[in-house]
Amino acid sequence: MDQQFEDGLRMRKQVMGEDFVEKAFANADEFTMPLQEFVTRNAWGTVWCRDGLDLKTRSLVTVSILTALGRAHELKGHLRGALNNGATPEEIREVLLHAAVYCGAPLAVDAFRTAQEVMKETGKTA
Repeated sequence: MDQQFEDGLRMRKQVMGEDFVEKAFANADEFTMPLQEFVTRNAWGTVWCRDGLDLKTRSLVTVSILTALGRAHELKGHLRGALNNGATPEEIREVLLHAAVYCGAPLAVDAFRTAQEVMKETGKTA
């Protein structure tokens, strides 16, 4: 593979965890593999590798965006990524409370439910 893909794969594993990434590729088939390669190369191999924001900040921004979009499945993975990148449960809670004002309460309630599930799974508490 090319360097951008290799950089993206390394970053994706660092943030999301090796097990998560290996599972994503293992579950991909001929139809979905191009998407896994695209995301690895064009998201993880570009903006996630840039200077300017540390990984914790990038993760918290991503959590807020996914909350605004109401994407609970993706949010779950990126909540784990935020914890991997050093975000505390308290910081995540503050991002979700902030999102409640700017994204709306229903989206924030869903995000809190998802975050609560991840905190229980990872043994993290606020």
